[in-house]
Amino acid sequence: MTGRLRVGIAGVHGHGRSHVDATLARAKDLELVAVADPRGGGDVPGTTRVFADAAAMLTEVELDIAILSTPIPTHTELAALGLSRGAHVLLEKPPVPSVADHRRLLREVDAASRAVQVGFQSLGSAGVPAAAEVAASGTIGEVLHFGAVGLWSRSEEYWRRAPWAGHRVIDGRLVADGVVTNPLAHAVATAFAIAGATEPEDVAEVDADLRRANDMDTDDTSSLVVRLRDGSRLAAGLAVTATERHEPYVLVRGTRGHLVYHYTLDTLHIFRDGRALPRTFEFARVALLDDLVAHIRQGSALVAPLSRTGAFTRVLEAVVTGPAPTALDPRLVRVAASEGETFRTVEGVEDACEAVAWQGRTFSELGLL
Repeated sequence: MTGRLRVGIAGVHGHGRSHVDATLARAKDLELVAVADPRGGGDVPGTTRVFADAAAMLTEVELDIAILSTPIPTHTELAALGLSRGAHVLLEKPPVPSVADHRRLLREVDAASRAVQVGFQSLGSAGVPAAAEVAASGTIGEVLHFGAVGLWSRSEEYWRRAPWAGHRVIDGRLVADGVVTNPLAHAVATAFAIAGATEPEDVAEVDADLRRANDMDTDDTSSLVVRLRDGSRLAAGLAVTATERHEPYVLVRGTRGHLVYHYTLDTLHIFRDGRALPRTFEFARVALLDDLVAHIRQGSALVAPLSRTGAFTRVLEAVVTGPAPTALDPRLVRVAASEGETFRTVEGVEDACEAVAWQGRTFSELGLL
């Protein structure tokens, strides 16, 4: 395909603005022909058509790439519409709220002969396959289990940022806006990628121990242990109730050492038993939009195709359809105001999340929180 690729973006405020900026920065290759947002188009070129409705944009404008940064419940229908209209799709995470939707959208991909790239930016790093290769090489011995730790801070206002925020289900539709499935979804997706789990069938069992410090429907402080069909395990301790942000990471624990992969920094640390210091490596990362453009023009494989997110979606579905999160003991919760926002933090959450990943057991199993 020659000439500039025509791009339409649905959802252009908040995180969506980064997609606008990325598209405009590639003016030689990409043309921002349309945007859609009920709040208006924002600062876009005068030649860009502005729509209030994403479906109208996808229907009325001929696009090569549709970027969807819209509410989670809209993802499946809008992505399917974009594919049917001949566009390749860059779909924000979490991609879809159920395994049924995942399978349906894969069928749409095949029928349209178009691609869906999912917004898991961490999968664009060369560090992910490198970590998987080291784990399988025997450098740290036999792999005992995989883990993930994510410790961020999100305010009460974050969980009210949109009508669907902080919900599991609205009007019978899965929303999936909890800590495991949205703000720290990258931790789970990256751990699965390193473990080699891609399809829903790769997940044999999900033991989710969901907690909440905020007054809402979904989880903000959670642990889970996932058993994969190859017999391996993945344990994640994830919270947005830490006192401050920590760099999240994926852990691979072995019989003779362990790996720590900081997926936001693209750095891999290899700790081997008997060695005082780790070996540390840095890796390059490709932007997901650049990777999608390369796929369209050259036929190269995508780094984050929809087909690689099935295991993640299986966990998402288990989380949002399982038991409701349990309110944390109020004695553990601290409430403080900062810059006009109110934050609920959980005493001991940092140690608890790290223990989950290291021990491969949930909060409940460890007697924590």
